[in-house]
Amino acid sequence: MSLKFSDEATSKLEVLYGRYPSKQPVILAALHLAQKEFGDLRDEVIELVGSTLDLSVAHVYGVATFYTMFRRQSGGTNTLRVCTNVACMLRGGYEVLRSFESKLGLKVGESNADFSLVEEECIAACANAPAVVCGTKYFLDVTPEMVSEIVDYLKANPHPESEVA
Repeated sequence: MSLKFSDEATSKLEVLYGRYPSKQPVILAALHLAQKEFGDLRDEVIELVGSTLDLSVAHVYGVATFYTMFRRQSGGTNTLRVCTNVACMLRGGYEVLRSFESKLGLKVGESNADFSLVEEECIAACANAPAVVCGTKYFLDVTPEMVSEIVDYLKANPHPESEVA
């Protein structure tokens, strides 16, 4: 069975096509929609986005693998993006990341059913470093001691990345 976008996703893409002189600028939105619908951007999904936008698979693959918000394999319900850029690093971002690894039993880049753990370059919350984002939920001024509370909160109140698309 070949993949295809839902009618709702197709309608969203059709609206976006009208805003641009070609389909190429719609690639980020199409990748978000595809990840939301199919759970990841495996090869078949990359091919679907390429054929939908009349773009080469190589181009779509390049965009999908450049941005850290896209995943090639299915992940957990919650994707924890722990910032380790300069401001977060200087205020303990790596210690927070290690605490998440310990609490979840995951290394950066790994997933279980509930969580995926990502080391993020920047989540634009420098004033409240270290920061962690999960879907649309930001956790600010995070300390290693807060990690268990954050994990428990997200288990009870999931914030999937699909809510942003």
